[in-house]
Amino acid sequence: MIRLRKSLRPYSIGSAAIAALLSSVSAVHAQEGQEVRDNNDIIVTATKRATSIQDVPFSINAQTEEDIVRANASTVEDLSRNVAGLAIQNLGPGQSQVSVRGVSAGQVARDQPGVKEQVGVYLDESVISLSLFTPDLDLYDLNRVETLRGPQGTLFGSGSVGGTLRYITNQPNTREVEGKVEANINLVDGDDLGGHLKGAINLPISEKAAVRAVGYYTRYAGFINARREGGGVDEDVNDGERYGGRLSILLQPTEELSITPRIVYQKISTNGFNRQEVYNLFANPFTTTRPPISLGEREQYLLLGERFEDKILLADMTVQLSRGPVDVTSVTSYTDRRILVSRDASALTGSVSVDLGFPDVGGVLLPSNLVDRTKVSQFTQELRFASNDVASPFQWLVGLFYSNTDRDYSQRLPTPGYDAVTDATLGAGTSAAVSNGFGPDSPYNADIPYSLQQMAVFGETSYDLTDRITATVGGRYYAFNERRTFKSGGLFTNLDNNVDKTKSEGFSPRALLSFEASKALTFNAQVSKGFRLGGVNDPLNLPLCGPTDASVFGNRPRYDDESLWNYEGGFKAITGAFRVSAAAFYTDIKNLQVTADAGSCSSRVVFNVPKAHTMGVELELEATLVKGFDLSVTGSYVEAQFDATIALPNGAVIEGIRDGNRLPSVPKFQMSANASYSFAVGDGSEAYLSASFQHVGSRFTQPGDQENNPRSFVHNLPFGGAPANASTTVDLELPAYQLVNLSAGIDFDQGLGLAIYVNNLLDENALLSFDRERGGRARLGFATNQPRTIGLTVRKSF
Repeated sequence: MIRLRKSLRPYSIGSAAIAALLSSVSAVHAQEGQEVRDNNDIIVTATKRATSIQDVPFSINAQTEEDIVRANASTVEDLSRNVAGLAIQNLGPGQSQVSVRGVSAGQVARDQPGVKEQVGVYLDESVISLSLFTPDLDLYDLNRVETLRGPQGTLFGSGSVGGTLRYITNQPNTREVEGKVEANINLVDGDDLGGHLKGAINLPISEKAAVRAVGYYTRYAGFINARREGGGVDEDVNDGERYGGRLSILLQPTEELSITPRIVYQKISTNGFNRQEVYNLFANPFTTTRPPISLGEREQYLLLGERFEDKILLADMTVQLSRGPVDVTSVTSYTDRRILVSRDASALTGSVSVDLGFPDVGGVLLPSNLVDRTKVSQFTQELRFASNDVASPFQWLVGLFYSNTDRDYSQRLPTPGYDAVTDATLGAGTSAAVSNGFGPDSPYNADIPYSLQQMAVFGETSYDLTDRITATVGGRYYAFNERRTFKSGGLFTNLDNNVDKTKSEGFSPRALLSFEASKALTFNAQVSKGFRLGGVNDPLNLPLCGPTDASVFGNRPRYDDESLWNYEGGFKAITGAFRVSAAAFYTDIKNLQVTADAGSCSSRVVFNVPKAHTMGVELELEATLVKGFDLSVTGSYVEAQFDATIALPNGAVIEGIRDGNRLPSVPKFQMSANASYSFAVGDGSEAYLSASFQHVGSRFTQPGDQENNPRSFVHNLPFGGAPANASTTVDLELPAYQLVNLSAGIDFDQGLGLAIYVNNLLDENALLSFDRERGGRARLGFATNQPRTIGLTVRKSF
C-alpha cells in the first residue's frame, strides 16, 4: 500500500491538467488518501487556532522537523529554496531580509533604522522581526516553520504586508522524559572547519508541570580572504559563532488553564562579512604610485578588522484558558536586542578626504572604523478570545494588540589622527567647530533614538454556508505613532539636532471562501489588504553630497504607509500518492516604500512609489512514487513591476523607479527538486539517500541597477596615481544560480542517527546582492554564498 511520509505537505496554483491528474489518481487511492488525511496531516496555527493544513483557506507551507533534519538546514535561507514564493537576501549571519511573492522594496541597509519590515517573523506567538536584521534563529528542536503567503495584516498586523514567517517550537509536555543531542563537523571551501553541538530535553515535574530546555553552539567556518596593506593576506576572515538556548516551563493547574513562561537567549558574532569586492579605493588596477591590485573570487581589502554581533533576549508568557464555549489567550513578551556592526570604513573616509583635498600620506590612508549600534527594547501584549465549539458552523476570534518599542541607533566613525589632518588642511579649529558635542577624531557621529507605539483591534469570523463551503471575513484597525530625534556632529554631517514625528491609522480587511470538493480536494479564494507603516527619512550628509545628488535626494522628510490588495485563488489536494497545492495571485500595491542609494551622499532615502504590482503562480508537489522513494518539486513565477515613474522636472528617472521596471531583489523564477530513497537495513534500522537541486533566477539589488546596465562606475578620485576618469564596469543583474546538495544517512533503532552530506556540490559562487560605497567612489562588491561544504552529523534521541 502506498503511503505518504509524515514530512509530506500540501502546497500552493491552479492547473486544469494537474487537477485532472489528481482526480484520476484520487479515484484509485481514495481509501489511502483518507488514511493519509487522518494520520499524516500537519496541524498548523496559521489562523491563530489549531487547524489541519489542508483546511487553512489560503496559501501556506509548513516545513516539519523531519524536513529540517533531512535537509541539513541550519538557517531560514536553507529552507526558503524549498518554499515557493519565499526569497531571502543573505547579507551574512543574522542579517537576512525576507520577501514573499515579490513584494520587495530592495535591500534595506544597516543605516536605515526607521524602515519597517515587509514580512512579519514570529517565534511561536512573539514577534521578533526587524527590517534591518531578521534574527538568524537556530532551527533546532522546532516543530515546524510556517510560511503564510500574502498579506496577513488581519491577524498579524503591520510588517506582514507580504506574508508571515513563523518558527514553531516543540513545547514542554507532561507525558514523558525525552531528549536528543546532535553533533556536527563540517569543512568549508576545503580549508576551514565549522560545526555545532546541540541538545534538548523535556522533563515532566509532575502531572501538572514540565520543563523543556534547548541549548546549542555553532562555529561558522570562514571563506572570505582579506588582502592587507603591505601585501599580507588574512584567510577566512568571516568566521564566527552562534550560541544560545531556550527554557520553557508548562504549568497546568487545571485542564482548562495552562501557563507557559519562557526565556530565549541567542548571540551571534562574526569576524567579517561575506563581501567579495571588485573595486576598492586602496586596491584597484588603476593605481601607479601604489601596487595595482585586482581582487579575485571571495576576496576583499581591509585596513581594519570587521565585526558583527547580535544579542537577543526574549522573555514571554502565554496563558491559555478555556471557559465554556470560549478560549482566552494572553501573550506577553519583552525583547531586548543589541546589534553591533563594525566595518572597515577606511575607503569611505578616504574617498571623502580625497574630495576635500587631504594629502595622500597621513590623511587619505588613515584607518577608519564605522561603528553602528542598535538597541531595541520592545514590549507587546496580545489578548484573544475565540470560540472552541468545533461542531458549530460559526467560528469567531477577536483580539487586542499593543506594542511599545524604543529603538536607539547610533553611528561613530573613529579615525585616530583625523582632527590633526583636518585642522592642517582646512584651518585650525575646524574639527572643534563641527563636533556638536561629540568626541574627537570622528568625522561622523549620529544618535537617532526612536519611540514607536502601536495598538490594534482585530477579529475574524467564519461560517459554514453549506457542508462544503465556508466563508471567512476579518479585519484589523490599527493606530500608530513614531517620534524620532536626530543629532549629528563631525566634518561629514549637517550638525543636525531635530525632532520629527509621524503617525497613521487605518483598517485592513480580508475575505476568504473555501470549497471542499472532497476530503482530498479543497479550493480557496481570498481578497485581503496588507499594510506597512511609514516613517521619517534621515537627512542627507550634505558635506559629502555632490550638488546633483543633494538636489535629487534632499527635502524628502517622510514617507507614507505602504498598502496593498491581494487577490488569489488556489487548491490543495491529497491522494494516496500525491500532495499538491497551487495558487495564482495578483497584488496591487500603493505607495510602495523603495530604498534609493543617494549616490555620493553616502545616504539612503525612502521613496513612495504610487503604484506597483506583483502577479504570479506557485506550485508545490510531493509524492511517494514507490515505497521509500519520495519526490518533491516546488516552483514559483513572479512578475513584480513598478506601475509608475518618479522623475525630475527634466524627465530624468530617479534610481530606476520607472513604469515597467522590475521590483528589486526578487527572482522571476525559483524552483527546487528533492528526491530521497529510504530502505530498511537490519532490524529496525533505515538508511536513506537524498539529493536536491535548487534554482534561483536573476535579480537586481536596487531598482536603479537595471538602468544603463552593465554600468561603468567612474571613480573620479585621483588617488595613488589613478587617473581621474578611471572606471569599473559591473553587470548589476545578479545572475541566476543553481545549488546541488547530496546526503546519505542511517537511522538506527535505538534513536541513533548518522548522516554525511555535501552542500553546494558544484561550488557555485552565487552573487546575492550588490554592495556599493559612495556611489562606487569608495568600494564596489557583492555579497556571496558559502562555498562547497562537506559535513558529518551524529544524532541521538532518547
